[in-house]
Amino acid sequence: MHFTTQSKKILWALLALGIMVLSSCNRDNDDDFNVADKYASTYSAKVPLEWNKLMLEIDRYAPGYRPPAAARMMAYTQLAAYEAIVPGMPNNSSLAKHFTALALPVTEVNKEYNWPLAANTAYATMYKLFYPHVNSFYVDKMNSLEKELAAELSSNISSEVSTRSIAFGKAVAEAVYEWSKTDTQGHEAYKNPRPSTYTPPVTGASGEKLWQPTFPDYTPALFPHWGKVRVFALKESEKTAKAPLAWSEDPNSKFYTQAKEVKLWVDNATEEDKWIAEYWSDDFFELTFEPAARLISIANQMVEDEDLKLDETVELYAKLAMALSDAGVAVWNSKYVYNVERPISYIRRVMDPNWKTLLNNPMNGVKGLTPEFPAYPSGHSGFAGAGAGILTHVFGAHEMTDESHKGRTEFFSKARTFNNLAELGAEDAYSRLPLGVHFRMDCDEGLRLGYLAALRVTQLPWKK
Repeated sequence: MHFTTQSKKILWALLALGIMVLSSCNRDNDDDFNVADKYASTYSAKVPLEWNKLMLEIDRYAPGYRPPAAARMMAYTQLAAYEAIVPGMPNNSSLAKHFTALALPVTEVNKEYNWPLAANTAYATMYKLFYPHVNSFYVDKMNSLEKELAAELSSNISSEVSTRSIAFGKAVAEAVYEWSKTDTQGHEAYKNPRPSTYTPPVTGASGEKLWQPTFPDYTPALFPHWGKVRVFALKESEKTAKAPLAWSEDPNSKFYTQAKEVKLWVDNATEEDKWIAEYWSDDFFELTFEPAARLISIANQMVEDEDLKLDETVELYAKLAMALSDAGVAVWNSKYVYNVERPISYIRRVMDPNWKTLLNNPMNGVKGLTPEFPAYPSGHSGFAGAGAGILTHVFGAHEMTDESHKGRTEFFSKARTFNNLAELGAEDAYSRLPLGVHFRMDCDEGLRLGYLAALRVTQLPWKK
């Protein structure tokens, strides 16, 4: 058979067209695709952002998930999301080699995955595992968000890619959750946050008066055994704070001077002081999210403002949540090592029997409250240091206007602006002084522990 030049050109064109068609058909079976076009960095942050916004709603109404249990839940959830997309992050490493007891599934070689879809499934799986006890309204919201995002993400990919991505995200989440269960002190601790079996010591080795449940509600100790919870990056020796100032009722002592500072600040609080004190007081169940989640709220705003991509956002949340969790463990461990009494107890006994804090619960009208655990170091300050440390690590010296409480009406909820993230963290930490619930040393040491937790988390092997 003989072909003219024109016939040959036509045949070659048809052959090329056939190859293109075959390639298109094979595309559905993932036998040929451009990996770089499918990196996690090519997608928006919508999936992690929407799930973390929903978490802030649930956190407000999740029984037992006040600090530091909420921070632990966030850490495992954000780790699962990170591990669900890290195969699509060519410069990053899985942390499974660091956490040797964590056994994770792996992706199929040369197969396409949709990383936002995998992350969506990981978030949905983890939140539903950690929140089995929340109101059905929030269970429905979790289910709805999962389905809505899945439908959107699956609309332009093959059914094979969709099925594979969902299965991988679910398998990763279930593996991370199974690992979390081996942390027996932390697993399901939300079910019994104030164990009746715990009796706080009354006096110390030198006769110092130690923390007891405080006026006016005398609520029992919250998470007295939390120091035994697994950490992600801190060393065992770093879980205990430096020794506090020596307790004394001598008016010439440093301890007395710090108590006097708190009393004077509360007694002479300006409107600015009251604004700052209330602005950071994420203390009440069903009124607002708790202090660790406040840093997630701030991160959410920065993710939107900076228009981060999927990979950057998931890595940010993983680092932030693990630092918050480790700070919570170190702070709570130290609280029950030192058992330092609260300003309310010291000041009412030594200085003024009628003195009260500025911490009031708008939900039930009770005034002059103090959180239900020892003073030293401060939990708010630990979370503030961890959050400011990670956010500065990611964003640098970045100006920030925090609108976490926009729309709240029970206090002056106007947004506050900070020149940098360290300034934001410091105000969060030291806001506990004009509120009257902490000594300065509590805030100093809490902030230090939080920054240390952030540093240790950034030193984990995130990059290849």
